[in-house]
Amino acid sequence: MSLRSALGTAAGAALLLLAAAPAATASADPYETVTVDPTGTIAPDGTVTLSGTYRCLGSSGAAFVSSSVSQNDPSVRHGIGGTRAVCDGMEHTWQNSGKPSSDPLTPGTAQVEATVMELSASGGLPLPRFHAVQRQDVTLTAG
Repeated sequence: MSLRSALGTAAGAALLLLAAAPAATASADPYETVTVDPTGTIAPDGTVTLSGTYRCLGSSGAAFVSSSVSQNDPSVRHGIGGTRAVCDGMEHTWQNSGKPSSDPLTPGTAQVEATVMELSASGGLPLPRFHAVQRQDVTLTAG
């Protein structure tokens, strides 16, 4: 399994855990942020690329910026990659690319969610700690 596949899998697992642990987002430091650029691209092969910035503080485990996108049906979300995050308090850029496994996306409006999350070992089991979450509409363009 490639590093990109492993990051995508970890990001997907984190998104699932986000739904199961809503209280975890309440503990995020207000200084920690994640943004999503207002446009993303769709390559001819269907690969979607999203980007933005993030800032996080003090992670004790591996940290990632994950992203997902939905279009037309908000109950159907597609994980779009994961990028390793550096939680040093500085602002960094992120860019994730991925190809939805079903229901190809089309140019136009889409809803994106970006999350900065770390896997923190607690009692031997890696548990998610959420640093920042951003949800917003973006415009997907043919690239």
